[in-house]
Amino acid sequence: MVSLDNTFGAFLIGVVISATLYGVTCVQTWYYFTRYGSDPWYIRFLVAAVLVSDSVHQALITHTVYTYLVTDFGIAEDLETLVWSLIVEVLFNGLTALMVQCFLSMRVYRLSNKSIVATASVLSLVIGEFVLVVIYVAKAINFTTFAQLTELKSLSMSVNALAAAGDVLIAVFLCTLLQQSRTGFRRSDTMISKLILFSINTGLLTSVCAVMSLISITVWPNTFIYIAFYFCLGRLYCNSLLATLNARKSLRGDSRDENMSLSLQGIQKSTASIGTSQRRLPNNISIKIDTTQEYVRDEYSSANSDLKSAQAV
Repeated sequence: MVSLDNTFGAFLIGVVISATLYGVTCVQTWYYFTRYGSDPWYIRFLVAAVLVSDSVHQALITHTVYTYLVTDFGIAEDLETLVWSLIVEVLFNGLTALMVQCFLSMRVYRLSNKSIVATASVLSLVIGEFVLVVIYVAKAINFTTFAQLTELKSLSMSVNALAAAGDVLIAVFLCTLLQQSRTGFRRSDTMISKLILFSINTGLLTSVCAVMSLISITVWPNTFIYIAFYFCLGRLYCNSLLATLNARKSLRGDSRDENMSLSLQGIQKSTASIGTSQRRLPNNISIKIDTTQEYVRDEYSSANSDLKSAQAV
């Protein structure tokens, strides 16, 4: 006898939470195209592609839950039969993750002075995850019952494990590279601390969701609790990408309030002038700091120190 609470009940909860997150995705996408319409075409294309993939995934899981809980309502034997959309949705979830993680991998590439080792280590996990997703879908599409899916349990666990590992590794690289780029200026270090915290937060939710899916399929293999977590994974990837892109003007606003501007364009220069100063930084990061007030304050302190020394003599 199938327990509906931890199978199709968990299934339904996963779809509801996923639909809620999809609403957040739509709002964030609207906000992005409203405020960042001047972004390069490939960034706008990425956002549009992620939204399309996310939308298709939401439609597929909605079709699945409708089939089981409405179309097949009262037909117990049909609850053990696989609906095609439940298998296909895995492919679009994996596609969303692939696009977002590749975008973050490019950030690692640029911040690490185009380090092949760092970038390859991240991409190996990202591409490996998507390859396993394709293999999973190719095998499961021919199954007709849930009982047959148990044959792919190890493959499903591997997908979640690689997803979590990829997210954690990306966050570790970004945080490490930013930490190494501290300048010694209080204001620029404060901005870097904000970026580090932001990098952790954007990778935290997807990592936790993937780990919870992995734990669920290990501890409760005969339930659909892990499916509920997996349904939300793609939506969290999409929202992480959009949050990263939409936060740029806010960060720039903070930097202007502090007379500091941050640029991650890979430009390294070393100049100095009376009113402003700019320091050469590692990791292909150039941080330009308007230090007029600090410069004046430092000069004033230095002058006072010299005066006191002269008086002492």
